[in-house]
Amino acid sequence: MKFSTAACVLAATAAYAAPSIAEVKEKAADGLRLIRTSPGAEIWVSEDEKLEYMRNHTRFFDITETAQKERPSRTSAKKAAAFPTGASKQDTVNPLLETLSIDNLKSTLATLGDFNNRYYKADTGAEASKWIVDTLSDIASGSEATAKQFNHSFVQSSIIAHIPGSSDGPVTIIGAHMDSINLQNPQSGRAPGQDDNGSGSTNLIEIFRALVEGGYTPATPVELMWYAGEEAGLLGSQDIAAQYASDNVEVQAVLNLDMTGYFKPNTNETVALITDNTDTDLTAFVGALVDEYLSFGWTESQCGYACSDHASWDGEGYPAAFPFETVFGTDNPNIHSSGDTTEVNGFSFEHSLEFAKLGLAYIVELSAA
Repeated sequence: MKFSTAACVLAATAAYAAPSIAEVKEKAADGLRLIRTSPGAEIWVSEDEKLEYMRNHTRFFDITETAQKERPSRTSAKKAAAFPTGASKQDTVNPLLETLSIDNLKSTLATLGDFNNRYYKADTGAEASKWIVDTLSDIASGSEATAKQFNHSFVQSSIIAHIPGSSDGPVTIIGAHMDSINLQNPQSGRAPGQDDNGSGSTNLIEIFRALVEGGYTPATPVELMWYAGEEAGLLGSQDIAAQYASDNVEVQAVLNLDMTGYFKPNTNETVALITDNTDTDLTAFVGALVDEYLSFGWTESQCGYACSDHASWDGEGYPAAFPFETVFGTDNPNIHSSGDTTEVNGFSFEHSLEFAKLGLAYIVELSAA
């Protein structure tokens, strides 16, 4: 499909003035979407044109929703403090790591894969969100932890699970997107999305269970987030990060888990620490946690502009890190299709469990007294 002339002109214009809120609302009402393919490169496209960008592996933010909102000036610093240089909470972390269960990962991921798809505009995407929040609420029952949906302009809601701290302080956040997509037929095509990103979503559910059932009380608040609409331009995480920035929420750090279950056969397992659009000090700290708690090491990699939800937080000035399942370019070739299942040669629950360990260690190391 050829893109509209207007889109091509805007893409080629270096000094493109940001549209007014009124203009964004008017064009959005006409069915157009405003996407950003690189810093300063904002393009109006139709939904069909946007899908072609996705099929051509062009990464972007869809900023249509956030560009319609007034943004008050942020007055407080976004980076709460310097990060530790290494692990120090082993006595608290290690017993909790022992409670993480591959059987639980398998059961949860099977359920997520049973939805026809988890597309952000599909009823099954909304149903998947409801199932996740109900599951989290069951886990949280009888504790001080909570789970609630964060609504958007589309049918799939994001989810925020909150574990209160014993005192106020910057919140430690870990997130993963819940949606899936079949690029050939997004609305109704089969998209089990068991690696992208059922694996990260499942990791978070298991981490939440381990923390709540283990009676973990952080010194400062912890939040786990399941983002809606990542595949369509980081929609859910943008909405949440923008809201937190507008509300001057102090955030200690954000960790993003997006695809944790695959490594290419006949290659060495590794955690790929993404170095673009991430915080250097936080990434170094995550690497130290890999060294301390995981059974294999890490390497550096890059994923490009707007490749996943950490970029939404980075764009708001919050420190974010992104550990990925393997080096970019050797990652799962079956995503965004009906073939993204646990039956793929190279998918490993043992590999994914290591990322659950990393996520849990990250939370405790940054939030424990």
